[in-house]
Amino acid sequence: MWDNPRLLNWAAGVLCACALAAALLGAGAALMRSSAFPLNTIRVVGDVRHVSVAQVVEALQGRVRGTFFSVDIDAIRSLFETLPWVRCAEVRRLWPDGLEVRLEEHVPLARWGRERDARLVNTYGELFRGREETVLPVIAGPAASEGSVARRLVEFRRVLAPLGLEPRSVMLSARYAWQIDLSNGLTVKLGRDREKDDVTERLARFVAAYPHTVARLERRLEYVDLRYPNGFAVRVAHGKRT
Repeated sequence: MWDNPRLLNWAAGVLCACALAAALLGAGAALMRSSAFPLNTIRVVGDVRHVSVAQVVEALQGRVRGTFFSVDIDAIRSLFETLPWVRCAEVRRLWPDGLEVRLEEHVPLARWGRERDARLVNTYGELFRGREETVLPVIAGPAASEGSVARRLVEFRRVLAPLGLEPRSVMLSARYAWQIDLSNGLTVKLGRDREKDDVTERLARFVAAYPHTVARLERRLEYVDLRYPNGFAVRVAHGKRT
């Protein structure tokens, strides 16, 4: 080896590269520990309507540690995602002394349950806590069914649109039977999904028949029962049937 110039040059090059890498790693570690690059600003961007400055300050107060290079980005993201209206957060370093945080807020679709402190359901069918003054439809169902009930709310809203009616509530019972309360005060009992006849198809047939049937009745209706295979029944006020 010692009398082979090519091999000696190769070995020297490897040693120099290792020394340079070690020096760079040492410099990087020193830079991470250095206070020469303090973290001074956090910039929040995104379509933020419900998250206030006070909430951000309270969430971060005393919990942001490190410099521009050493701050834990994942920890900052987790802190922002503890805020009630934040669905997700993305954090990146913003040279020379800041962070940029892009927030995605929940978009409320409905209220979950009839309780006074009912939670909200977003457009992804996810539950979250937050105060919302806008009137929203109410949906409810068995535990962990919020996603499927939210999807059905969207389907029912689309099917009812030609009538100019809106679902005010959508309920899924413990026996997985569906019921809708409409904006005109009418209750629609849809029953359970069947293999060749799901409740959305049942509702679509009712919407097609509505202008020629229910809309022509002059009596106030209590509910419409769509659980029949070849038609539907209506119940008028005071217990009389039509």
